Amino acid sequence: MVSMPEVTVTRTDVSEARERLAAARFLIVDIELPEEAPADADADADADGAADAGGTADSDGEALARQLGLEADDLAWFGRKGEPARADFLGKKAGFVIPVVHGDQVAYIHALVTERFLVTVHRGQAGLASNITAQLRHESPPDVVAVLFLLLQEALATFRRAAVRDLLLAEELEDDMFQERRPEQVYNLSKLRRRSALLHHSLLPYLQAVDEVFTRRMLNPKFPEERQRLAQEFQNAARLVLTDIESLQDASRRAYASYASLAAGEQNGVINRLAIVSTIFLPLTFLSGFFGMNFTYLTDELESRVVFWLLAVGLQVAVLCVAFYVLHRTRIWRRLRDEDQVRDEDQG
Repeated sequence: MVSMPEVTVTRTDVSEARERLAAARFLIVDIELPEEAPADADADADADGAADAGGTADSDGEALARQLGLEADDLAWFGRKGEPARADFLGKKAGFVIPVVHGDQVAYIHALVTERFLVTVHRGQAGLASNITAQLRHESPPDVVAVLFLLLQEALATFRRAAVRDLLLAEELEDDMFQERRPEQVYNLSKLRRRSALLHHSLLPYLQAVDEVFTRRMLNPKFPEERQRLAQEFQNAARLVLTDIESLQDASRRAYASYASLAAGEQNGVINRLAIVSTIFLPLTFLSGFFGMNFTYLTDELESRVVFWLLAVGLQVAVLCVAFYVLHRTRIWRRLRDEDQVRDEDQG
């Protein structure tokens, strides 16, 4: 837990955290639950950084709230595994389920805030305790609500960093494709597309819920001006992060389209080469097959050496000349040669 405003970090257990929550006027408690635990397991306190006290909520999420001495009537969701993103104003307190990017996955932090304390719950190492603690020492927020907005902003920052990193990866992949197209690039692009979809699907419902709550609160004339400013800053930052994620989606789609275009171009080159071969050898195949037939006229009348050279050699040479002339007029050969030169220059 973190005692404010002196920013004193204390490693404690659930019982002491409950006593401090009842007495302190400005307290932050971060609870780390095990990633996999039975629903009826006993509370296990373990604080680290900004504050880590471990406990386990039962199936309706109320046991954890009771262990901390909180009113559990409307906290069935608090600490419950698999709870979707949410933002609720609960009279004298507010509850949030905040998505954060943790490694390659999206985890969720449960937050409960009142005028006196902020309690966050997360599973595993997905919390933001160390980052928030560093910000508390530098910014010295005046109250618990300001700390909540620090938490919300830091959660947004995890999405921003993930989106920008993946956007750069998508651009690098697209550049590499034009140098040399490789099969593993399709796999990497598929991962980026799935990741962009995960970020978008995780963040958008949460932002919609938070916007609804903040907009309703800002319409209240009793809502303090400073908190209105914090809410507006969060909403502006959220729109920017959502734009970054949408840019990532566009970049991954564009890179995928570029890969498909390059593959189609290579297939067109193969088809054009097959067309050239067919143009040259199809007439020759016809002539050789025609004069190879055992008709009486061919076997009895066309016996001289002159006729052999005229038909067997001269006619095929004439056909080849006509084929090359057709290829030259249609510019297929020249186009293939230019494409090969451009590809060699790019790879060089």
